[in-house]
Amino acid sequence: MKLPKIDWKKNAGLVPAIVQDDATLQVLMLGYMNADALRKTLRTKRVTFFSRSKQRLWTKGESSGHFLRFVSLTVDCDQDTLLVRAVPDGPTCHRGTPSCFGDDGATGVGFLAQLEQVVAARIKGGDRSSYTVRLAKEGVARVAQKVGEEGVETALAALQAGRKEFAGEAADLLYHLIVLLHVRKLSLDDAIAVLVKRHVPKK
Repeated sequence: MKLPKIDWKKNAGLVPAIVQDDATLQVLMLGYMNADALRKTLRTKRVTFFSRSKQRLWTKGESSGHFLRFVSLTVDCDQDTLLVRAVPDGPTCHRGTPSCFGDDGATGVGFLAQLEQVVAARIKGGDRSSYTVRLAKEGVARVAQKVGEEGVETALAALQAGRKEFAGEAADLLYHLIVLLHVRKLSLDDAIAVLVKRHVPKK
């Protein structure tokens, strides 16, 4: 695979590579790549760096098994920094946290992707004490009914309730919509892809 145009000369053949969770967009870690590390990343689909302390190529997860599965690569405007999007197989940090920058988790809209992962894991686990599991087991019609009910409650809250109650109803609607998407074998990405397509200006 041909490498993108990168200015390798600025830092003795190394460029910083910021790794971001492909689903939640949380920043996971920062490493350094040389051309060989980038080639191996693209070839193996596992994020690989050049270790400055070991002076060799180092694939994240080679000892822990917590690999970073490569998804995409973007080069910044100065062509000397990489943004790598990846799917983590377990915690990224050696301390056991999802990110090397702390354990605060995803925030903003990125949290919706994290919530979607939690919903999928609970349904797969099948613990009947979980409301999510019980709801999903009732099937598409019941989950769709719940989305409809929450939609009405959200609309009414927008007209009649305070900001806090309205936000609470909107949260309930988002949660139930995520469950419905999962039950229908879809994801937030599928809905977002439609919005992205609609947003692209027509030529």
